[in-house]
Amino acid sequence: MAKHSDTSWKLEHPSTLLRNSVQKANHAVKQVLSHPEEQVIEQAYNALSHAENALVNAEQLHENMDTVQQDREQLELMKQQLHNAQEIVKDR
Repeated sequence: MAKHSDTSWKLEHPSTLLRNSVQKANHAVKQVLSHPEEQVIEQAYNALSHAENALVNAEQLHENMDTVQQDREQLELMKQQLHNAQEIVKDR
């Protein structure tokens, strides 16, 4: 079995995967806020779903729970922003 390099191990670590997923979701939600269109909203929901899966995984593995809690709060805020943007699109 091949030995993981220090860099590849960090990339695969659940807390790193969670952080990257949250950052991607944050970027996707910002895209929605600047371009509130159905396709962009769908992409943001997909990114949020991926981040929520990474969050569950990190929780199950008892990762740094302070960081996990911060990521959870950030995801909740993003979900609210996305919901608000979707309401604006529906009202058009």
